[in-house]
Amino acid sequence: MMLRKIVTVWTFFTLVTSATAGAKNGTWPSQAIGRPLEFIVTESPEPLRDVAGKYLTVVYLKHLGFKKIGGNSNATDVAWLIAQGYRVIELDYAHHPAAITPNINRDIIAINDAVAAGDFCGLQNSSHYQTYVLFEGYRIARNVPYFQDDPTVYNTPAEYLIGDSLRMDIIYPANPVQPVPTILSFSYSNSYATYDAASKQFTDANRNQRLNLGYTLAGFNDSFLEGAPAAGMAWAIADHPKYCPWGKGKPIDGPNDAYKSYQTNPDAAQKVKSAVRTLRSLGTSLGLSGKIGIYGFSRGSDAGSMAIGDREVPEFENAGFYQKVSDEVQAAALGPGVFDFTRIYAVTGDGDSNLETRCPWVWGSLEEHPEIWERMGAAYLVESAATAPVLFFYNTDDQPYYRDQVLHFQAQLESLGVPVSTMVDYGTGHSLPQTGPELIRMYTFFQRYLDPPIINKDGVKR
Repeated sequence: MMLRKIVTVWTFFTLVTSATAGAKNGTWPSQAIGRPLEFIVTESPEPLRDVAGKYLTVVYLKHLGFKKIGGNSNATDVAWLIAQGYRVIELDYAHHPAAITPNINRDIIAINDAVAAGDFCGLQNSSHYQTYVLFEGYRIARNVPYFQDDPTVYNTPAEYLIGDSLRMDIIYPANPVQPVPTILSFSYSNSYATYDAASKQFTDANRNQRLNLGYTLAGFNDSFLEGAPAAGMAWAIADHPKYCPWGKGKPIDGPNDAYKSYQTNPDAAQKVKSAVRTLRSLGTSLGLSGKIGIYGFSRGSDAGSMAIGDREVPEFENAGFYQKVSDEVQAAALGPGVFDFTRIYAVTGDGDSNLETRCPWVWGSLEEHPEIWERMGAAYLVESAATAPVLFFYNTDDQPYYRDQVLHFQAQLESLGVPVSTMVDYGTGHSLPQTGPELIRMYTFFQRYLDPPIINKDGVKR
């Protein structure tokens, strides 16, 4: 990742002064505190735009109901964001005591929904996949490479012969009073290579789609990651390991769409482990403590679950970046996903017919090649009580195979003495926790194992 550099203090001051001169003001109705908030919009004089021409945007929540972890002034951090090319929308909570977890998550959901719908604070041109909700005191390291993709694994489009970089965004505290742990999530949106046949060139059209609001946060009212700073933590979101449209992908000389609905190892595990190592390695310079938790939902749960096990597999470990850095994680909250592919035939007609049909196309039959099937899921990587503690969450009216996957994996972990807990029926269908008690329980779970600074209105404490 290359960040724009401000060559001189004079240039920096000129940029910020010029941007401030074009600012817009107004009010926005906060659900968290029950009244309108003052906002100010500041455009960058050198704005970053996505492929659709929309502006990369930061919604900056300031003067919250607790002491911020970052040691800089808000003016300094906002100026830094503007200098990087972001449009910044500052929402001022005026230190309202209700501007805390989990109330603030309601506003995070409302912000993402509005941006995804195309109108937030009167602005219709904020990026739908590179717009971020930041708490005061936090900055962004955007599009950080964490693995070089192997295009032969999924082999689509056919012209994709040289691997692209998979990337992550890291949201970290600027000049923190104490280092903080990080929650890492693998997106349940997909980034992938896109070839334009007319120009005979690859385009950026579907790169860096990990935070595509329609497929991730806004699509599921998911506020957990972006709300993590209110619980004393940083967060990061990485491209899903399947660098390919989710419903496509085939092995070389194999059937079209053989990889529909799933990812494959060693590719996925290699990428997950490399992402953890990259985050841990770079985190030292970003004010991060080195403790990492995993947060996964749906296909992101499939991916994230591969980080928790303690089994060492050379083929999985010896690939990607920073191979001498530890890829251990300290905890994981995993939603509905597939953790053991040998279970997909346990019950027929339970929602996983795509897997039942397509997995044998690539791996051969389960009966003839059980060792291949076993290596494809996270359950294979669990060997002892050294596996990270897990909080599972799911709804019983979701597709039945998810419940089977969770219960089977949970039983395996419990038999080894791994700390496990579950949160069931917090909502309906294929969804994420959105309400106060459930969000508090999830943040508390990570706080227990990641040991973040304790933050409140009086300051930051251990």
